[in-house]
Amino acid sequence: MPNRLPSPARTLPTAPRRARRTRPRGGVAPILTAAVLWGTTGTASSLAPAGAPAAGIGAAGLVLGGLLLFLTDRTARVLPRKCGPHERWLLAAGAIAVAGYPVTFYPAVSRTGVAVATVIALGSAPVFTGLLGWLTRQGRPGGRWAGATALAVLGCALLVLGPELAGGSATVDLPGVLLAALSGLSYAVYSLIGGRLITGGHPSGGVMGAMFGGGALIVLPVLLCGPTGWLLTPRGAGVVLHLAVITTFLAYWLFGHGLRHTTAQTATTLTLAEPAVAAVLGVAALDEHLPTASWYGLAILAGGLAFLALPARR
Repeated sequence: MPNRLPSPARTLPTAPRRARRTRPRGGVAPILTAAVLWGTTGTASSLAPAGAPAAGIGAAGLVLGGLLLFLTDRTARVLPRKCGPHERWLLAAGAIAVAGYPVTFYPAVSRTGVAVATVIALGSAPVFTGLLGWLTRQGRPGGRWAGATALAVLGCALLVLGPELAGGSATVDLPGVLLAALSGLSYAVYSLIGGRLITGGHPSGGVMGAMFGGGALIVLPVLLCGPTGWLLTPRGAGVVLHLAVITTFLAYWLFGHGLRHTTAQTATTLTLAEPAVAAVLGVAALDEHLPTASWYGLAILAGGLAFLALPARR
């Protein structure tokens, strides 16, 4: 009989697609490695030719690095077609947030200085991520994360602001502070969107490639509207290649892999290791001097990250 129902023994119900579970400790190593690579940004950009605009340096690195992430991963090119309408909107929002980071961070640096802008951007990002993740029901931050984040943000502030605190010459500009906070918000938004899509079952390389490829196209006019002659010099080309291949392509490939195994809240806190790496490189490679307050901040920051990264006792 054609309308006869199949026997339960012969058919198995189709299991719904489940989001992949995160393994917090499995994402620590790639995320910390990405933070180490990001920590080389300041040293590399300081080697750019004289006259190269700060926003142009960041835009050039994002354009080339974002296109590399997009073109080297086949799933990035097909992901927008395979996603549903809601996920396409998430990808678009993620691309806008990716483009928003250099557009807001580098002007903040020019107004408030590297130290203040770095502390506000990196220090606000974990807070924004925790609040947005809670509001969007992507996980309520726990006490362990809150304690580790508070220690890491305090250590980051002491580390980066140590020279200004010792000399009493810290520069605070309200528009610059707001721009730095917006850059921290941008970082939090694309980290949360990337984490949601990746833990939802999409490949990490495809998600990061699609977001950064879109961000590269959005920020391209920023690069083209400024002076571009410095890009043709050997030093300028070397700086852009480092920013594109090391601090964008490789670092965000590792960051996306880490988001598969940990939450975006934990990931953004772990990336506070970036200013520690930048400070150590400044001392070792550029012969910079760190005051006592910065060394105390480095120790507090390391303690907060270790508290978050080490396995909790059962």
